[in-house]
Amino acid sequence: MGEQVEQLKKHLQRYYDLNAAAALLGWDQQVNMPPGGAAARGEQSATLSALSHELFTAEETARRLEAAEAEVAGMEFDADDASLVRVLRRHYDRATKIPTELVAERAKVTALAFEAWRQARAENNVALFEPHLERVIEVTRRIADALGYEEHPYDALLQNFEPGMRTSQVSRLFNDLKAGLTPLLQAITERGKPIDDSFLGRHYDVGRQWDFTLVILRDMGYDFNRGRQDQAPHPFTTNFGRNDVRLTTRLISDRPQSALFSSVHEGGHALYEQGSPERFERTALSGGATMALHESQSRLWENMIGRSKPFWQHYFPILRAFFPEQLADVRLDDFYRAVNVVRPDFIRTEADEVTYNLHIFIRFELEQALLSGALTAREVPEAWNARYQDYLGITPRDDAEGCLQDVHWSSGLIGYFPTYALGNLIAAQLYRRMKADLPGMEEGFARGEFLPPLQWLREHVHRHGSKFTAPELLARELGEEISAEPLLEYIRARYSEIYEL
Repeated sequence: MGEQVEQLKKHLQRYYDLNAAAALLGWDQQVNMPPGGAAARGEQSATLSALSHELFTAEETARRLEAAEAEVAGMEFDADDASLVRVLRRHYDRATKIPTELVAERAKVTALAFEAWRQARAENNVALFEPHLERVIEVTRRIADALGYEEHPYDALLQNFEPGMRTSQVSRLFNDLKAGLTPLLQAITERGKPIDDSFLGRHYDVGRQWDFTLVILRDMGYDFNRGRQDQAPHPFTTNFGRNDVRLTTRLISDRPQSALFSSVHEGGHALYEQGSPERFERTALSGGATMALHESQSRLWENMIGRSKPFWQHYFPILRAFFPEQLADVRLDDFYRAVNVVRPDFIRTEADEVTYNLHIFIRFELEQALLSGALTAREVPEAWNARYQDYLGITPRDDAEGCLQDVHWSSGLIGYFPTYALGNLIAAQLYRRMKADLPGMEEGFARGEFLPPLQWLREHVHRHGSKFTAPELLARELGEEISAEPLLEYIRARYSEIYEL
């Protein structure tokens, strides 16, 4: 490593430490903090956010970055030093466009909004959240204006999570996906063999559910010496370095699949972070590269592996040992079909693979309308319900299962939702190549063998940390662009078989 790059890294280590401390406050707010601590937590988060922003955007950072750029000139694109400087330049150029006071204001507004959202959801009272959503949107618009954009203000926010992606490109991919999913959903609804999943509505002790999720997480390769699982109203994963990666799940007594697939999903995120190279710690290259790549990891484990028949050939006998009474009259085939039932539902995180992306399309459209001013916070519930009727043929019974179900807007994560669907696309592309490279892999799931897919992901995704954007990584590892067709091919094959179409 060159001297200038080394000096740049040392200069920014405090910045990454501050960010880790801020993330710890966020984890604590969702897992442990009493509701009364919201105002103080908002001030604390604002202070840390302002300090880290000031340090990162300081003149010294600019000088050291320029010196490092000169030092890495001529290096290979994928060299560690060249990649570090390239990624830092992208981050720095965006960060310096946002005033420190706006960064602090956003932290304070979202901390208060989160607690308002939690209360509004618990009480099914959207009016409690509306004024906070208005403030979140107002701050977000100012951030988008500060960052700048060429085509659409939404582009400025999308770049926070998916560098190099434009709203217009995402729209085209989503249109391709929509065109393939809609006729499949119609065929399943009209001609599919009925599936009885009523046994999943029986009472399943949440303590035993918890213990079962721990079994699967360990088998996936999640290292509990460098992580932990907790409960949260909306499952998420966070980390403070590769050696402290924490995930959460949600336990529901009459919906055991919620905890099961939430833990596997978040476990996929956590494996990505734990697989980040040690040499990238406390630098811009540490951890997952983009949110779509992150989501590809969680959705690959949750759906392509976790909902597969070989997976349940191994785990169904184990699950039945945890719940002998509830599953005494259930066969493996019945359970496999039940956890893959296609049914338009209100809750995104519980949605099946066929309808899941429709939930994302709704949020993508609403976010653009909120940002442009075509939609106000007060109008969100009505607009939300109208789109659910249009896309899924159902109308939420109340706002708790409607516009209050997701935490993202309270956290100011406007522009984040498209990455879920993009992650599904990338997951299908990675899984297709993984199967080609690992003959017999799926048969191994039936024997509880999950090391081969983890090792493949370590080699082709995790070891790169944040060096490459999603398009760059796909081009490098697969020689492909992001496409809807592999996901559509995978979904058609699985669900045509399940529904005997």
